[in-house]
Amino acid sequence: MPELPEVETMRSGLESLLGRSPVIREVKLLRPDIRFPIPKELPKTFRDQPILAVRRRAKYLLLDTPEASILSHLGMTGSWRLVTSLSEVSKGNHDHCAIAFADGRYLVYRDPRRFGVLDLVRHGEESTHPRLRGLGVEPLDDTLFTAEFLFATSRKRKVASKVFIMDQRIVVGIGNIYASEALYRARIRPTKPAGRLTKDECQRLVEVSRVILREAIMQGGSSIRDYRQASGESGGFQDSHLVYERGGEPCRECRHPIKSKVIGGRSTYWCAKCQL
Repeated sequence: MPELPEVETMRSGLESLLGRSPVIREVKLLRPDIRFPIPKELPKTFRDQPILAVRRRAKYLLLDTPEASILSHLGMTGSWRLVTSLSEVSKGNHDHCAIAFADGRYLVYRDPRRFGVLDLVRHGEESTHPRLRGLGVEPLDDTLFTAEFLFATSRKRKVASKVFIMDQRIVVGIGNIYASEALYRARIRPTKPAGRLTKDECQRLVEVSRVILREAIMQGGSSIRDYRQASGESGGFQDSHLVYERGGEPCRECRHPIKSKVIGGRSTYWCAKCQL
């Protein structure tokens, strides 16, 4: 599933490709078979609306217009691509929605496994929208995502540190890939109960999480299976993974075999020698 770096890369790519205030001519709903029903009022709401900004909140993309915002979650395999002809839009090829612009271009949402989300958010309702309310702090926000915040939030928590750092109610956007990578660089065993994290460990985890996320954004995210940038290119950060999907391979620092285990329903990777 795309995590913060992949969604941020998609956001910046769309912002660049779309240009300044492109005007939506119409929204075409092509296939209804997606995880949650697409609001039927989507086409009417966004007809003739200019896109004022492309934003990210957690793992969601928001296309802002004067009327409302189009809310998108990429799910497991979702993507947006910009095409110049309706012939490149295929109802039978996993394309669920096409946004037609006044200049003749189309922004198309494709989702083969249909776990994504397309919704709308009215102005003033973002904090109460069912998909956005209750989300935690942004990890790239230096004022909110701090060692003090992480330490205080983790007290008396018995869940594994890996599960804790992936809890979107606490901090958003850190999914399976980047949780494993951050815990490795912070030298924290993923099975360690969150309530036993020290202040120093929280400080390290905050610092390395920011570094890893920024590195991944600079490299266009991680293309593990289906993820592609808005330009259609693969990301490059998968080549920098130190533990993720390297189970059984030698640790690049101590040469001890990387361990793997399912924690919280997700495959987890760590070095038992480097992570105490």
